[in-house]
Amino acid sequence: MRPMYLRAPVRIYNQMGVKDKNIFFPAFAGLASWIVPGAGYFLLKEKARAIIIFVAIVSIFITGLYIGSIGVVDPVGARVWYFAQIMTSPVVAAIGYVSAGGEYPVYGRPGEIGQIYTAVAGLLNLLCIINSAYLAYAGRVESGGD
Repeated sequence: MRPMYLRAPVRIYNQMGVKDKNIFFPAFAGLASWIVPGAGYFLLKEKARAIIIFVAIVSIFITGLYIGSIGVVDPVGARVWYFAQIMTSPVVAAIGYVSAGGEYPVYGRPGEIGQIYTAVAGLLNLLCIINSAYLAYAGRVESGGD
């Protein structure tokens, strides 16, 4: 059974009448997907999809870090790339804090490729965040024995 703050119904009016929707669960699923990639799908009882999304996004991000080093996450010098990278997880903020001092310089093609990989991982996770929140809102949630 879900906690009380996740069960608060909100009336949403449409052309077919009135139906009750819970607006807190889609937001919670989206937030969980941002904190841990694939966690929103796990909450929706789609465990296989959650594992595939987690492995795909984390492996793309780690590959980008491996190619370009930790310095590709640069909140000061590469702010636009950082906004895409932060969509992967809040853990990226900690990586950005460590690399913001400039102690990890990145030069040349490996740095560019690493930034692209890490940014693609973040944007891919953004699509998964939106999709899991939509699926939670649309009602594709299996009942947990209620």
